[in-house]
Amino acid sequence: MIKENIIMKTKINYIQLLRLIVLSFILSLYPEVSLASVNDNVSYSQEFNQYKGSVVDSRSGTPLVFATLEVDGTNISTITNTEGEFLLKVPVSISSGTVSISFLGYKSKTVNLSVFKAEKTKIKLESSAIELSGVNISAPKDAEELVKKALRKKETNYFNDQTVMTAFYRETIKKRRKNVSLSEAVVNLYKQSYSSSRRDVVELFKARKSTDYTKLDTVALKLQGGPFSALYLDIMKYPEYIFSDGLIDLYDFSFDASTIVNNKEVYVVKFQQKAELQNQPLYYGKLFIDARTLALTSAVYNLNVENRVLASDVFVRKKPKDILVYPTEAAYRVDYREKDGKWYYGYGNVQLAFKVNRKRKIFNSSYRLTSEMAVTDWELNTSGETARPKDRLRPTIVISDEASGFSDPEFWGAYNVIEPEKSIESAINKIKRQLKKVKS
Repeated sequence: MIKENIIMKTKINYIQLLRLIVLSFILSLYPEVSLASVNDNVSYSQEFNQYKGSVVDSRSGTPLVFATLEVDGTNISTITNTEGEFLLKVPVSISSGTVSISFLGYKSKTVNLSVFKAEKTKIKLESSAIELSGVNISAPKDAEELVKKALRKKETNYFNDQTVMTAFYRETIKKRRKNVSLSEAVVNLYKQSYSSSRRDVVELFKARKSTDYTKLDTVALKLQGGPFSALYLDIMKYPEYIFSDGLIDLYDFSFDASTIVNNKEVYVVKFQQKAELQNQPLYYGKLFIDARTLALTSAVYNLNVENRVLASDVFVRKKPKDILVYPTEAAYRVDYREKDGKWYYGYGNVQLAFKVNRKRKIFNSSYRLTSEMAVTDWELNTSGETARPKDRLRPTIVISDEASGFSDPEFWGAYNVIEPEKSIESAINKIKRQLKKVKS
């Protein structure tokens, strides 16, 4: 009975999280045509220099995905895309300085800003394989105790001040390999202290989107949750979605080979659901914990979707009766960044893959949905300001319902964004060409 109660609590908690990133399947009879955008009248008073390039492995030249670039002495940062490419915008007032580049398992590197070019800047990082046997710390008795201690130390290791963060959010829906829906936004995050139980507030500042319903088999897929789907991956702020007191006992923990994060030794802890719970859609993955401070620096994990019935019940909120939908992958990632000895949420990524079967159709359709958000700037919120209630996004927001338009090439202005992948960039260019034809 006790185990059944724990499992029921688990279902309630992870459904609370996953309902923020579920799919809503609705019939669409007409293609969408719209050119407007949110806050189109915003002006940019500050000029900037723009730098593009890639971050790669120094030996193999392999692109490093989700590497972080931070302008030292500021809170300006960006992240590489899935092809290792970056776009960094720096105010002209910063004419000199350095940029720190870091990636999980690699030695961090500091590069003078003067080295960066408008195009084709290549940054090479060296991998770092170490053993922690020589680290002078008092190691915990076991991996599970280490994780519990890391969760208890959030008030020590993470921001205790309120902050206002600027973040870039992108979500895409692909049918097989082709992009059929693109949504992007710049949002303001009113981030609460990690010691506070108050939840973060999200305000939409600027957004754009486009959806090609003709490639969705007249079925529109909507990703519910928007920026919240990535924000709630912040394990240290929202442990109740994965490692609350009642849920952590459902997992087995073990040590993996250690690694390096920001030139610091890091424990790697693997976790997976207990053997007797293998039929349940629970999580498995790796936690990266700083060896000296016990701060969680990153987490990469998946949801067990082997049980199609249970997994489908979690994800699919609404669909036509003649359609069968089930997830084939649910992957998550959260990365933290450090400033003056304190860590804060820096990046969240959700990747979902689905099969869609329709009655009386021989072949099924495959869809992949990606939702990611990167903090690109922040400042202390000393006044405690927050967004007005009417300007706040709801956790059930569907960004593709809130914005539109890809017609303006200077749409983002001075805001740092994640460089588009080549497939996304091609889709955007195609949208722009279609808009030109409409206007002519």
